[in-house]
Amino acid sequence: MDGAEARKLAHIVIRTRRAFKQAICKSIKQHGIDLTFEMLQVMNSLWQEEGVSQQMLAERVAKNKASLTNLLTRLEEKGYIFRRECTADRRNKRVHLTAKGKELQTTVQPAIDEVYVYVEKTLGIDNIRINQNLFTRLYGIVEDY
Repeated sequence: MDGAEARKLAHIVIRTRRAFKQAICKSIKQHGIDLTFEMLQVMNSLWQEEGVSQQMLAERVAKNKASLTNLLTRLEEKGYIFRRECTADRRNKRVHLTAKGKELQTTVQPAIDEVYVYVEKTLGIDNIRINQNLFTRLYGIVEDY
C-alpha cells in the first residue's frame, strides 16, 4: 500500500468542494446577488447565530483575523452587518445583522437551495445518504490521525 487510492480520493473531495463553491457562486450571481463566496460564508454563519465574537466567527468560517476583518468591513459597507463592542471586554467585538442583512437571507437562500435541489434530483437521496455516511467516517479517520 502506497496511499495512491487515498490520494485520489482526497483529490476528488477537494475538486468536489471547489465545484460546489463554483456552482453556488454561479447561482447567486444569476440571481443578481452581489456577494463573494467568503462573504456568503460569514452571512450564513450569522444567519445561524448572530451576536458572536469576531474570534468565534473567524473559527467558524476558517478565516484568519485579518481576512475576516476585511470581509466584515465590506459587509458593513453594504449595510448587512454592524459590530458592537463587548461590554465585558471592549477589545472584543460582536457581529450583528442589520434588518437588511436579515432580509438578504430570503433572497440568497433560494439561490443556494437551487444547487442542492439539483444535486439531490440528479444523484438521488439514497446515494447522498450513503456518501454522507462514508464521508463522515472518512472525516473521523483523517481527524483522528
